[in-house]
Amino acid sequence: MRKKIVAGNWKMNMNLQDGIALARELNEQLTADKPNCDVVICTPFIHLASVAQVLDPTLIGLGAENCADKEKGAYTGEVSAEMVKSTGAQYVILGHSERRGYYAETPEILKEKVLLALKNDLKVIFCIGESLEEREEGKQNEVVKAELEGSVFNLDEADFRKIVIAYEPIWAIGTGKTATSDQAEEIHAYIRSIIAERYGKAVADDTTILYGGSCKASNAPELFAKEDIDGGLIGGASLKAADFKGIIDAWK
Repeated sequence: MRKKIVAGNWKMNMNLQDGIALARELNEQLTADKPNCDVVICTPFIHLASVAQVLDPTLIGLGAENCADKEKGAYTGEVSAEMVKSTGAQYVILGHSERRGYYAETPEILKEKVLLALKNDLKVIFCIGESLEEREEGKQNEVVKAELEGSVFNLDEADFRKIVIAYEPIWAIGTGKTATSDQAEEIHAYIRSIIAERYGKAVADDTTILYGGSCKASNAPELFAKEDIDGGLIGGASLKAADFKGIIDAWK
């Protein structure tokens, strides 16, 4: 059975004190009412070590929002996969559309990041997805296929099994627009089919594919009911414990 996951991506929000308070609140809520899925929170780098101290790792996994494409050295301001791992984090988000768009992260850069994350025993939440223009031109399938081929389809089967895929239609991130559950299911099924072509049906059936893009408590049950949607990568709705728990509870 493939893992069901609800992961929060805090992005560049909340100072350290507010982040610790939110992590504590989530930990308390999920201790009182155990989740029916895996839960992960991905925080800014400076929060990781402190947040690791307040989480029950049997309830909530911890992840970073990014890592460097170099192992170590004279790269001022960068944070390596080894550093992320040393904080107690188990996950890292790579390939987020904001990193690709604002910081010009190419498939080659992301390929290096993925390899370094795996070398440091981090599980990768790898993001793929098309822009509104690409969707309107009907190119969404070729876009997601190229993103997988460019950065993760080079992995052997054992390493690919450590990858969680997050499909995020860029046109639905933070816009309030959401892909309909049928649109989301259609592309999730396509993604699973190209994983099957590359790695075989057994690997494809075991790969967790999350939906990201204006997912909230009100639409999560309908999205999560779809056969190929295994959870969500949640942005804005992960910044308040009640909102995030509403999405987690969609698995109940």
